[in-house]
Amino acid sequence: MTSIPRYHHSLKRNIVGLATVLCFANPFAAAATSSSALASIDYRYFVAGGTCAAISHGVTTPIDVVKTRMQSDPGKYKSLIPATATIIREEGAHALVKGLGPTLVGYGIEGALKFGVYEVTKPLVVAGFAALSAKLKLKTGAAGALPFLLASIAAGAVASLILVPMESTRIRMVTDPSFENLGLLSGLAQLVKEAGLIQTLTVGIGAMMAKQVPYTFGKQVSFDVVAKFLYDFLNSQPSLADAISKVVQPKWTVSVIAAMIASVMACLLSQPGDVILTETYKGADEKGVKSKPQSSEVPKSRGLAEVSAAIYGRHSSEGLIQGLSGFYTGIYARLVHVGMIITSQLIIYDLVKQLLGLPATGSH
Repeated sequence: MTSIPRYHHSLKRNIVGLATVLCFANPFAAAATSSSALASIDYRYFVAGGTCAAISHGVTTPIDVVKTRMQSDPGKYKSLIPATATIIREEGAHALVKGLGPTLVGYGIEGALKFGVYEVTKPLVVAGFAALSAKLKLKTGAAGALPFLLASIAAGAVASLILVPMESTRIRMVTDPSFENLGLLSGLAQLVKEAGLIQTLTVGIGAMMAKQVPYTFGKQVSFDVVAKFLYDFLNSQPSLADAISKVVQPKWTVSVIAAMIASVMACLLSQPGDVILTETYKGADEKGVKSKPQSSEVPKSRGLAEVSAAIYGRHSSEGLIQGLSGFYTGIYARLVHVGMIITSQLIIYDLVKQLLGLPATGSH
């Protein structure tokens, strides 16, 4: 096993503590699970996750700009292609790469932590549930997908803490003219000047988790499950696997198919949270009209419930379905955006993992 860098020592202590809690029913099982958890910490997951996230989110920044505009001003930007044409006509093609700096930095760090924490936590939680099931004399696999869900929640929560200031800066750069000529550091400094350091680091954490937790679950758990299913299927059909191998590497086939399915799942599950996130950060008044705060005025922070009520209330007079449809504004643009991000991201992730000596997802 590759040696563990010194900066992972604090993470190791936290994981050992969590393992002990999960296996409280049996101290011997806790000790065994802790040892297994320590062995599972590998910096290569963090490197692969950061690399794939920065690349995939960076190259799809123009689509993200259009999607964000559609969510923040649906009256003006009605659909993907016309919205893109409007932005280029009014602001120039360079407007499509606004927020690129926060995207690369924020999602690079986020991807490293999200993939790394998920991969480290997953075997820990699985082992914890196995020990607990043995103690309670439950059948093997009784927990189902619950361990994967808990691992994805942990990874999504960690990612949310990192992304809050970065995503707040990116959305303001895309939707607020006063942030138009600001970069990552100057944009963050402006947010701190307007709202203070604590609010800049924590505002919208509920909205961020409403997006990141289902997004992480839909992306990484479905990728795991689908890839494992496809490898099992190919192993049971050697003639089909041989036929595929004559055209393309089976690992590539599995990665692409699993990634495409994961992209749809992640998009559908996290779309309401994405709309809530944009509404939280765009700086709107109660009617949804963007307003610029005065220099002496601290922007009002709206909570998750208040933002959700505002989104639902825009069309609630037309019926329940129309009210709920507000949470799926920009869904087609996001299907394209998230589809490109996740498909490329998970393929790059698997490629980098294998280059670093780790097995492909689902193959072990």
